[in-house]
Amino acid sequence: QVQLVESGGGFVQAGGSLRLSCTASGRFFSGNVMGWYRQAPGKQRELVAGISRSGSTNYADSVKGRFTCSRDNAKNTVYLQMNSLKPEDTAVYICNMKPPSGAAIHFDYWGQGTQVTVSS
Repeated sequence: QVQLVESGGGFVQAGGSLRLSCTASGRFFSGNVMGWYRQAPGKQRELVAGISRSGSTNYADSVKGRFTCSRDNAKNTVYLQMNSLKPEDTAVYICNMKPPSGAAIHFDYWGQGTQVTVSS
């Protein structure tokens, strides 16, 4: 059983920073892609950032230049450093683990999410 546990959410004023963490436990494919999604009330879940085991990253246009995704493979942990936060970043941030594109295996694990609230 794979578990993803997020931490680091909270309440911050616009322009502030938060750092989210997500730690994976259990047995899982080491060559996974980890990512952060977010879901705001009344909106669809959207990809914020993703990172491969080798450290290749991709970001949503709305967070480029403000958010940085990193991972520590030894700790099975992925991070999301969020700077210059805006009220529109308010959402539940959810950690995800999946195989790399084209892999011959399938899995899709999700954390419970952590709330980020940015006040104007």
